[in-house]
Amino acid sequence: MEELISKRLRHRVRILGNLLGQTMTEQLGEDFLQKVEQVRLLAKTRRQQGGGDFQQLQSILAGLDEDHLISVARAFNQFLNLANIAEQAEASSITSEQFPDSSHLDTLFDTLTSRGIEPAAIVSTIKNLQCDLVLTAHPTEITRRTLIQKYNRIANALENVREDQNLSDKDRVELERLVAEVWHTDEIRTEKPTPQDEAIWGYAVIEHSFWIAIPMLWQGLDQLLQRYTGESLSLENAPLTISSWMGGDRDGNPNVTTDVTDEVLRLARWMAADLYLRDVDELLSQLSMSRCSQEITDLCAETSHEPYRVILRNLRSRLNETRDWAETKEPVNSELILKKDDLFSPLHACYRSLHECGMGIIANGLLKQTLIRLSTFGVTLIELDIRQSSDKHMDLMDELTNFLGLGSYKSWSEQTRHDFLLDELVSKRPLIPESWEPDGEAGETLRTIRLIANSDADGVSCYIISMARNPSDVLSVILLMRKSGLQKTLPIVPLFETLDDLNNSAWTLERLLRNRWYREYIGGNQQVMIGYSDSAKDAGQMAAAWAQYRSQEELVVVAEKYDIDLTLFHGRGGAAGRGGEPVRQAILSQPPNTIKGGMRVTEQGEMIRFKYGSPQLALNSMDIVLSATIEANLLPSPKPRENWRLMMDRLSNISMQSFRDVVQDDSDFSDYFTSSTPERELSLLALGSRPTRRQPGSQSIKALRAIPWVFAWTQKRLMLPAWLGTDAALLQELSNRDRFIIDEMAAEWPFFQTQLDLLEMVLSKADIEIAQRYDETLVPTNLQSMGEQFRKRLARLINSINRIKHQDILLQHLPAVRQSIDLRDPYTDPLHFLQIELISRYRRDDSNERVRKALLITIAGIAASMRNTG
Repeated sequence: MEELISKRLRHRVRILGNLLGQTMTEQLGEDFLQKVEQVRLLAKTRRQQGGGDFQQLQSILAGLDEDHLISVARAFNQFLNLANIAEQAEASSITSEQFPDSSHLDTLFDTLTSRGIEPAAIVSTIKNLQCDLVLTAHPTEITRRTLIQKYNRIANALENVREDQNLSDKDRVELERLVAEVWHTDEIRTEKPTPQDEAIWGYAVIEHSFWIAIPMLWQGLDQLLQRYTGESLSLENAPLTISSWMGGDRDGNPNVTTDVTDEVLRLARWMAADLYLRDVDELLSQLSMSRCSQEITDLCAETSHEPYRVILRNLRSRLNETRDWAETKEPVNSELILKKDDLFSPLHACYRSLHECGMGIIANGLLKQTLIRLSTFGVTLIELDIRQSSDKHMDLMDELTNFLGLGSYKSWSEQTRHDFLLDELVSKRPLIPESWEPDGEAGETLRTIRLIANSDADGVSCYIISMARNPSDVLSVILLMRKSGLQKTLPIVPLFETLDDLNNSAWTLERLLRNRWYREYIGGNQQVMIGYSDSAKDAGQMAAAWAQYRSQEELVVVAEKYDIDLTLFHGRGGAAGRGGEPVRQAILSQPPNTIKGGMRVTEQGEMIRFKYGSPQLALNSMDIVLSATIEANLLPSPKPRENWRLMMDRLSNISMQSFRDVVQDDSDFSDYFTSSTPERELSLLALGSRPTRRQPGSQSIKALRAIPWVFAWTQKRLMLPAWLGTDAALLQELSNRDRFIIDEMAAEWPFFQTQLDLLEMVLSKADIEIAQRYDETLVPTNLQSMGEQFRKRLARLINSINRIKHQDILLQHLPAVRQSIDLRDPYTDPLHFLQIELISRYRRDDSNERVRKALLITIAGIAASMRNTG
């Protein structure tokens, strides 16, 4: 096999593997290590021989007692995690010292220049760009935060591990200690995290990654802008920002209450004050100079030999006051720093003064970095999105109209609701009695709205309405906010999730924008969220992707008709069945003109750690996001030809029907799903604060959330959500003309190319033989034929993708990726066989705690190997 993986990566993986083996031997003895190695070699041999006899491997694993099952599972799980760490360290190829040279941004500026893009257009695009990464707490991060911190320390220590030089004794001992800490730490959470825990984890990512990486990114972009156009960014520019759903997303999560949201908002203010205090303390030691502008003299309000320190001491005092206040529920006072300008204005005055007095080199150090942070994070650290389902607002409005003697809001037609809401919005009379406190969920919804209104939405970026279908869904939230006292114009964002909602999204927006009052309310800016997970679970991946594409095109047409600036918010997951794909491809394959001025996109679960887990990873990932967003604005993708559209209509219709025939209409499918995958056992994991099902107690596929739906099929390696239905579309009887059109689409249309590339990547992780072993052991005899049909369909689809891509094997044009997957298989296969054995044992006796623990470790290990959960 040609060595496509770098010598450095192989060397680092070997070092970590040896240290893990040494640690296991010290605890469990040489015989245990030999048993693990025997299992690995058997799995490797089976792969090298192209499949074949599982019996010896299965026999060894089935003969292990519960304690050895746990230890063997842990061994393979931790090796895969350590391999991931080494791979991530390798991916961080551009150091902060090199940036922006050789970055994606640097390459893009070269491309734009060679393509003849005018400097003025480049400057205008970048200065008006607003790209927002939204961190969400969806329960896909399977790894404990304690272990994540240890893994980060290992990644840092790997900087000293190089293939061309011996590891020093000091560095080896440090790595030994860290690997031992990992091995002797329990991988499995015993308690579900609270929403506050999730928010604190998100804030830790900001503190340890984004806080450091954002100024690097900003200054690198500014350097390139000056080099290629002669212009500079204003310190007020924030081309990339960070928002969060953690503690604000209450859709389907009863654990996110008004009190939780209030606490999370204060926690963010506490963290922001604490981080700025660190900067201000350091600036106090740096800015000891006496020369200053008249503006600084006036700000000091006293004669001082060190005027900058006078200003900084005052800011330090106020930041301390703010941090202390954030730990209480005390009312605000004038000493607190509550607005960005409270901090930005005096620091910017210091910055200007230093430049005016010939000390620009000092101003451009930490002071400039702090100003960049203020423009990005404000004084609230993040802006929190609030999300709630449209039916909860409907329930609240119904309670209100019944209380006021106006009848049942639910029974009214859409037109009647629409007219009522608009009449009340223009009316100055109160609508909601201050003393009115409805019971149950309606009361909780109203308390959240009042919390937002009472703070005038400070620290809140927008209010998202999931399952939005009608104008009244949006107008009712605006009315509730206004009548609760909100003065600020808070963006109210409809989220279109199901296939029908996506297909009707432009019509819903059209009905909203027809109204002059609404157009005046939004002030020329409208945000719309596109849901990926539920539409894929509703109609299959191909039909959902095409509906999302068409929805965006149609929404842009409607927005342009009314001269509205549209921001699209992409609610993507990490896995293919939930819209996940490489971010650059994802951005550049969007319809033309749909990323005009920027976008918002969710970053979910384990993908936050993989992409933003360290300053270097964050810098690399943001470099990709920002460069692709700029490119999509200045070099948009081509509009699809009409025959491509007609072909996609045909493919998506066949795909949707085939998907629904199985998932929604086959009465045996649900039983097959729950028996052949670890879906039931996933509920044992303490993953996130949100329940895995929309209706507690319901066992229907419809009630299951998209994340465990994808997670379960990934564990089994059938990857069904990513391809079911697509196979029927691509394997239909096609004429020579049809094949020519599909080949043309694959060669020239970024959207279709991206769909094929994503599908190919998922199929490369699928394993027909592994999936068959799950069925043979776990599935009742009367359902075995269903699994056999799925495996046959999967095999035919792989052949079809290879034909369309003119290749013999999957990932033929990405051999390094293929080799990376192949090298993981000998460590992943034993976990699958262990999992099959453990599921079987657990279903016979669910009281055995050791079997339960070993089973959960296999789930974590397979997730680590696949690099995503849901």
